Amino acid sequence: MSTRVALPTEQRLGLLAWAALVVLQLVWHAWLFPPQTIPVWLVLAITVIPLLLPLLAIRDPRRALLWVGILSLFYFCHGIAEGWSSSSERWLALVEIVLTVLLIGTLGAGVRRPRGPGTTTSL
Repeated sequence: MSTRVALPTEQRLGLLAWAALVVLQLVWHAWLFPPQTIPVWLVLAITVIPLLLPLLAIRDPRRALLWVGILSLFYFCHGIAEGWSSSSERWLALVEIVLTVLLIGTLGAGVRRPRGPGTTTSL
């Protein structure tokens, strides 16, 4: 018998955005626009390894998503800088920005607020 619990939709979406961000880094820096002055492996080490580190916490998907959400702030800043400065890579930067916003948004969507005597549901 399996005791596996289905992940909520926002966590599945967050994991999908995380995986897409890893794939984007590989495609961007190793295939479409490889670096001209430094080795490709070094660029991939800088861009991909930080995204893989939260896999150590994958036993709890919420914790892994939290860590990758924190790390994705760097990728958001990278996307803004590249989108602003490099017209040839702007479309990749926009994809990076969308993925990081989606990833961070899934963290907020997954927060459960307590319902107590003093809480209201309307604004």
